[in-house]
Formats: sequence, C-alpha cells, structure tokens
Amino acid sequence: MEQLAPLIATAINAGTPLLLAALGLLINERSGVLNLGAEGMMLVAAVAGFMVGYQTQQPLLGFLAGAVAGMLMASLFSWLALVLATNQVATGLALSIFGTGLSAFMGQRFVGHAMPAQARSIPGLADIPFIGPAFFQQHWMVYFSLLLCFAIMWLLFRTRAGLTLRAIGESPESAHALGYPVRTIRFGALLFGGACCGLAGAYLSLVYTPMWVENLVAGRGWIALALTTFATWRPGRVLVGAWLFGGVTILQFYLQGIGVSVPSQFLSMLPYAATIVVLALISRNPAWIWLNMPASLGKPFRPGSA
Repeated sequence: MEQLAPLIATAINAGTPLLLAALGLLINERSGVLNLGAEGMMLVAAVAGFMVGYQTQQPLLGFLAGAVAGMLMASLFSWLALVLATNQVATGLALSIFGTGLSAFMGQRFVGHAMPAQARSIPGLADIPFIGPAFFQQHWMVYFSLLLCFAIMWLLFRTRAGLTLRAIGESPESAHALGYPVRTIRFGALLFGGACCGLAGAYLSLVYTPMWVENLVAGRGWIALALTTFATWRPGRVLVGAWLFGGVTILQFYLQGIGVSVPSQFLSMLPYAATIVVLALISRNPAWIWLNMPASLGKPFRPGSA
C-alpha cells in the first residue's frame, strides 16, 4: 500500500495533460471538426508557457500564455478549415509539423533551464493515510482538469448550448437551416480546444517536467486524439482513459525502479503500444464507434451550399 499511493499519484499527474488536451479535442469533434494539430498546439503552448513562466517566475502567467498560444494556433486552423474549407486532416497534420518546428525555434534559448518546484498538497486532506498521498498531493491544475471534465459533461448533456453543439456535429446543414451560426459556434469550439491543448502543453513544461527541451510533448497530442475515440466522445470515459494511459506511462519508470530486466526501449514504447492495442480492440466493433461518432466529423461545411 505504501508503494501504491505514490504510483497512483504519479499516474494522475502523467494523465492530466492527456485529460486536458482530450477534453478540448472532444469539444472540437462534437462540433464536427477534426483537428489533428494537437501535437503542434501543445508544443507551441509548452514553450510559450515556459518562456513566460521562467522569465516572470509566475507559473499562473505561464499557464495563461500557454492557453493563449494554443488559441492562436487553433485560430490559424480555424481560418484554414472553416473559412477556406481546406481538408481538415491535411490542415491538422500541417499544423502539427508547423508547431514542432516553431516550438524548437522559439525555445532555443531556454533548453535545459528549469522551473522551481511548486506546492502540491491540500492542507489537512494530504495527511490522510493512503488517500492523501494518492489524491491530495497534486498540483492545482489536476483538480481544475477534474472540474473541467464534469463541467463539460453537464454542458453537453444538460444544457441547450450542449444540445446545439451536438446537433451541429450531427448535421450542420439542418442547424444552419434553423438559424444557428454553424461556423461561429465551430470557431468557438476550436478556440476552446486550443486553450485546453495550451493548458496541457504548459502543464508539461511548468509542472510535469518542469523544464523545456525540444519535442517535450513526445507524442502525447496523438495519444489525446486517440483517447477521444477510445472514450467514444464521452467526457467521463476520457477521464478514465487519461488516467489509465497515465498509469501505463508511469509503469515504465516503476518497472525500471524495481529492477525488472526489460530493455528500456520496450518500456518507452508502452504508452504507444497500449494506444494501438486499445484502438484495435475498439475497431473490432465498428458499430459502437459509428453510433457515438458525430456524423459530420471531418466534413467541411459551406453555408452558401447548404
């Protein structure tokens, strides 16, 4: 039990950036837009957040900078995909490639610099045996991500705004005919997704590492994209999946720590292998995906032709 509590805590810590990014991407996809640029958005946000946080020594400003950087990248995608109606898959891939190069260029002066450790405990609750070390010695962004998850659940399934968003994801033509501003709502959804990916990137560089190195995100943006499909576009399942993938990520370090004689290269590929296995299992029942996937996902919408 003494070893299990810190293992749970580190799994939650590792799963938090996946949760934040996947929640933002879920809102994107619920509106019918497929944005494959999560990796690039997270990288640019990670370096922007670290630059501001390191220079000001104010982590909160770093998180704000990361969110703004993610929104700017999402705005670029929005202009291309919504206004110019470019192919969403190709545009998202281009955004990831662009973000990878831009982040490497921006962060050259900050490679190897580190941020000081931040407080990670809730007074009183952190002292509870087992539960305290496992759940109440986390950074405040962990609890913010939980609140965000439950807020999105309430928004999507308990409010008129959520019903409108889901309706646009199912049939933008019908929503447009009823007078809803489809492109404006999709633009707002993309900005929200960009902000969430930005917070995820900033969390990696300000809390999880906390430092900047080139390609810091290391594929987590792609795992977050896969996570939305794994969760069948449900926020509660995204939460479970993010912590599960966080546990798989931490498992490699835990096995190395207890002296398991497994090649380090094999352990490093565990999170990505788990992603492939999960997607392969889901693909065995395609009807399950089709019943939950937004019908217009990835399809361009032109108001003039509706």
